[in-house]
Amino acid sequence: MPEGDTVYRAAHHLNQVLAGRVIERWWLRVPTHATSDLAGRTIDDVVSRGKHILLRVGDLTLHTHLAMEGEWHIYARGARWRKPAHTARAIIETAEHSAVGFDLAVVELLPRADEQSVVGHLGPDLLAPDWSAAEAADRLRAQPERTVASALLDQRTLAGLGNEYVNEICFLRGILPDTRVANTDADALVALAHRLITANRDRVARTTTGDTRRGRQSWVYGRAGRPCMRCGSLIENRMLGEPGRERTTFWCPRCQS
Repeated sequence: MPEGDTVYRAAHHLNQVLAGRVIERWWLRVPTHATSDLAGRTIDDVVSRGKHILLRVGDLTLHTHLAMEGEWHIYARGARWRKPAHTARAIIETAEHSAVGFDLAVVELLPRADEQSVVGHLGPDLLAPDWSAAEAADRLRAQPERTVASALLDQRTLAGLGNEYVNEICFLRGILPDTRVANTDADALVALAHRLITANRDRVARTTTGDTRRGRQSWVYGRAGRPCMRCGSLIENRMLGEPGRERTTFWCPRCQS
């Protein structure tokens, strides 16, 4: 699933080309909203909230979620798409651009006043202007018996972290992913999460090591069986998580304890 910085960039780029523009073509390829037509109306803005994207048009909001496979592409009007047309679930065109949402997991049109019904459950957004580190740390401390990995992945704790960031945060804090929240420094975890995702907010090539070279962008994530770049021990991995929410975790047996 895309991390919060990827979703932030998608919303930012959509906002750059769509905000203030008049819709010339509007097509949602989902049964519930297939007959909706906002052509002729002006797009107000596009924002991200955690891993959700909200495209606002007057009193309506188009809510989309990328989940595992979704993507938003932006093309010059009339340019050839880079993905098959049958995978497009949302098509919004202005005089100059086409914004196409491929393989979107969620596509719903709702009253703008009801946005909280789809994002109100989220914790503080790491990349939002109203980010609150104190609230995020309090929400984390309120789950003392959960593992750090599960608590940080829960978007109700803080919004925007995915599995890659969570594994990297655990490495950089020197703790195992299955460490209980009660045995950690919640403020330090939240501060590190904010620092990492903010540093990568405008980067296409994410890095938590400071090195953007291929194979050296992550300390442990996706590196099972390879030597730790800090101590040389082989990186280990296993599934971890609550039933139905298991994710692959990675750690260094020497650097994390």
